[in-house]
Amino acid sequence: MKYRTLGLSGLRVSAVGLGCMGMSHGYGEPADRREMSRLLTDAVDMGYTMFDTAEIYGTVDDPHANEELLGEALHRFRDRIVLATKFGLTFENPEGDGPHPLIPDSRPESIRRAVEGSLRRLRTDHIDLYYQHRIDPSVEPEEVAGVMADLIREGKILHWGISEADEEYLRRAHAVCRVAAVQNRLSMMARWHEALFPTLEELGVGFVAFSPLANGLLTTNYSASSTFDPHSDYRAAMSQFRKDSFEHNRELMEYILNLADEHHATPSQISLAWMLCKKPWIVPIPGTRHLCRLKENAGAADVELTQEEVETIDRTLNTMPMSEVFGGSKIIAKQEVN
Repeated sequence: MKYRTLGLSGLRVSAVGLGCMGMSHGYGEPADRREMSRLLTDAVDMGYTMFDTAEIYGTVDDPHANEELLGEALHRFRDRIVLATKFGLTFENPEGDGPHPLIPDSRPESIRRAVEGSLRRLRTDHIDLYYQHRIDPSVEPEEVAGVMADLIREGKILHWGISEADEEYLRRAHAVCRVAAVQNRLSMMARWHEALFPTLEELGVGFVAFSPLANGLLTTNYSASSTFDPHSDYRAAMSQFRKDSFEHNRELMEYILNLADEHHATPSQISLAWMLCKKPWIVPIPGTRHLCRLKENAGAADVELTQEEVETIDRTLNTMPMSEVFGGSKIIAKQEVN
């Protein structure tokens, strides 16, 4: 495994991290806990150091399942890993079909309650990277950043970040307490957050890319005949997995397969290498439940693309037809729920 630093934060992590959500939430029924514990141990042995979770990654019956899984499986490796978790969201209707609408809550008292719960479930005395999961429009960024500064002084967190940040919010928060990383969606099909890159470079903030394989589509392992459980698997409602989308994306899949063949890599590795080679402070966090995919994703850090190749890929993607891609769950304001 290769390693890199998230901007100017000094936080050194594996070049490819592991997004752990899908082990417990959003991609079908939760996987077997013992199997996932073994997979997490394998990831550490393989050189993965960045493990990403959130307090809400679970089920109706076990709403914090993912943090509990990581706490149980990884506490003995605590001095070798970077734990990243998130605060500030609840689901509007967790019993319904996903993706569930999200209710943001970044009030200081809610953050305090959330961090204590995450510390307990993760079996640790500190969180390495603590993300605001979504922006709460009812709480100013300066107030959130002030709480983060307090938590850093208290030693409960070492760094903080923001998921789905925009430039204005990031600048205002960063002016109060240095932001280590922004975690936003990025893939060959979802590139709108690239507009934030100049600001990240200016401020020295890292970029953690979630859904870097477009929720698995860019593995090229799915087809129009693939089916998903609408109650437990978010992909059942994602536009890129509609039957007609596979024809819209045929040229994209062929292009990725050709690139993979040229570089003696897999489609997943090409998709990850493309973003790894864009900037030295980008870290993708693909998820998986399978050891073979864990090894495959780690190998993306060894695929080297020149800047000219990356720019050529960008230009091609700019003009290539492709389907819509899932852009995130709906945010529900608290007053809408009351």
